[in-house]
Amino acid sequence: MADSRPFDAMRLALMQDVLPVGLALLDRARRGGPGRVVESFTTSPEPFSDLRSEGEPAARELRERLDQVSPGLGNPVMEVAVEVEDTVEETIEETVEPELPVSAEDERLALQEALTRIEHRLVQLRQQLAS
Repeated sequence: MADSRPFDAMRLALMQDVLPVGLALLDRARRGGPGRVVESFTTSPEPFSDLRSEGEPAARELRERLDQVSPGLGNPVMEVAVEVEDTVEETIEETVEPELPVSAEDERLALQEALTRIEHRLVQLRQQLAS
């Protein structure tokens, strides 16, 4: 998906990775000058991850302000692919005997079978919703 929309992928990387690092570097330069900027690269074993976490609050605020100007400007909207699996439903075999008289016992048994099928499907539905 990133290959089909390289501009969007680059923009997302800029907003999520480069922007926080840049804002942290600007803040360090403003507070301590060039020495403070160089210090971030000489004292830390992971300077970019430290700068990213340091600049993330300011970057989040800037992205939110950009979204107020135009939704999606600060926090790019990315397409996602959603797939739905088709499930095979049980086939219900019904035997219809239109000319035969139906007794009360037969009706009770047919009702019990129908209720059992309904209960079984409700259990399956609950399991699907729980997962």
